[in-house]
Amino acid sequence: MNLLERVQAMPLQGAALPFNGFVRYREKAGTGIPYVLLHGIGSGSASWIYQLESQGAQRVLAWDAPGYADSTALKPAIPVASDYAGILWAWLDALEIPQIHLVGHSLGCIMAAAGAIMQPQRIASLTLLAPAQGYANAPHDVREKKRDERLKMFAEMGPQKMAQLRASALFSEGAAAHHVAVAAYAMERLNAGGYAQATQLLAHANIAADLKAFQATRAVPITIACGEADTVTPFKACASLAQSMGLHCLSLGNAGHLCAVQAHEQVNALLGLKGALHARQ
Repeated sequence: MNLLERVQAMPLQGAALPFNGFVRYREKAGTGIPYVLLHGIGSGSASWIYQLESQGAQRVLAWDAPGYADSTALKPAIPVASDYAGILWAWLDALEIPQIHLVGHSLGCIMAAAGAIMQPQRIASLTLLAPAQGYANAPHDVREKKRDERLKMFAEMGPQKMAQLRASALFSEGAAAHHVAVAAYAMERLNAGGYAQATQLLAHANIAADLKAFQATRAVPITIACGEADTVTPFKACASLAQSMGLHCLSLGNAGHLCAVQAHEQVNALLGLKGALHARQ
């Protein structure tokens, strides 16, 4: 099977939450402290295919965030990061997982930082790939403009057309067609309500403040990494965030924004996961 066929064949599981919520996720069975992977705003659990296919004994879980796929949407129309973090921990409690290696990509980094603040004692490590930083510190008109541009694009195009036009922008020039196909597959399955809530989160979040709060709470390994060809969350911006925390931003080479796909070998090595079984496909 090719990469997209493997994504389509990978089963989706579900976990019921105590307050009538529901989270969909994909899982690689394994042992030890699990790796929990949080996707970005225009994506889903499928974007972690190479990590879910990694060899070795580690358990790996990738959720579809609230409002994505069949996961129950959040109640607030304008949610904050802690709303997503609360669902994250409710999901992990339902699966009886006490401690995790938490990994975020793009907007998922904002959710991960909030999750780390909420339950710091349960974080074994925190890895942020191509982190979105949020626009909380931007002027009000800038925040509104960024938010409204995203919502207008989605309303005018819909997920299918947006996937056709935007999926390739998540990669560096000359990206493999099967990588772009996976990005488009995930984007085509976006829900209008969940995407709108995630857009509101991006407009009002401040990941830098959350990460500093977490650093002050508990000393655990924090890693920030980004592709040097990323045009969505440029390497320079990620490096500036890392520097503000006393860290260095690690380079994932000539990769675009969806680095867990395009730079999967580097990402798996960074996380301590063995290479994917079908690494060249």
